[in-house]
Amino acid sequence: MHIIYYNNIKGVKSMYNMYNPFMPPAPAPYQGQVVTVNGNNGANAFSMGPNASVILLDESGKIAWFVKTDGAGYKSVAPFDLTPHQEAPAPDYSGLENRIKKLEEMIAHERSGVSKQLAIPGDDE
Repeated sequence: MHIIYYNNIKGVKSMYNMYNPFMPPAPAPYQGQVVTVNGNNGANAFSMGPNASVILLDESGKIAWFVKTDGAGYKSVAPFDLTPHQEAPAPDYSGLENRIKKLEEMIAHERSGVSKQLAIPGDDE
């Protein structure tokens, strides 16, 4: 029985061979940069390849530009206004508490037999 050892350097193509021409290239590491531009002209001048998208921050105002390109490399630019986040105010339940107290008083008067008769305007009986 013969054991055949394959040497990847001598042209035996495997999926993990570093010389395989069909293996996709490794993706570039994330750089973590915030890209800033000056206005609409800066967003339009930002160069990108086809089928790409990026968010650009405007230095001249509170605007973010969403820039994307289609398969042919044609660019479309859309501005978005940035506003600071504001926490929602806590709900005020004091008005509800007053309404509940009035309803409890009305129910207590109904149960005690004391009911108020409401006069309807225009009813003369």
